[in-house]
Amino acid sequence: MYKRINLFLQRFFKKSTIFKSLFNISPMYRRSCGRIIQTSEDMSYVLVRIKLSWRNVNYNGSIFGGSLFSATDPIYMIQYIELLGHDYVVWDKSAKIYFKKPARETVYAEFVVTPSEVEVVKQQVELNGAYTFNKEVNITNKDKTIVYAIAEKEIYVATKAHYQNRRKKES
Repeated sequence: MYKRINLFLQRFFKKSTIFKSLFNISPMYRRSCGRIIQTSEDMSYVLVRIKLSWRNVNYNGSIFGGSLFSATDPIYMIQYIELLGHDYVVWDKSAKIYFKKPARETVYAEFVVTPSEVEVVKQQVELNGAYTFNKEVNITNKDKTIVYAIAEKEIYVATKAHYQNRRKKES
């Protein structure tokens, strides 16, 4: 559903505007208490803010770990879908979060995908049909001087043909 809405809206708006707006009004993302506050036009950069509020404060007075995790969860996958194009299948394969320090203030997660990373993924997928890799994002204060948590994502990318053949074999 979201993909269809996105493709329709791209006739009128930039990808980055659609991404930011749809995520911020999406009920599932709103529950995380994360908000996308900045995106680059090509989607290689996304900045997420997670405010401490009554909706996500835990028993100890810090941001609930689930809010930190869910606010960072879908971003890299969507970035890679948009950066690689719709000829590829992109999935989150696994995820971990490492808590370093209780977050008792507004925190930020900065997602960066470089052109060279995109090229490596394309090359590996071309060679092997599929490629799995890890990306990390630090959850920090505004000045990036304190790291509260590190979210690690294992991302799977494949050609559509490779992915469909794999699924047929599994059935």
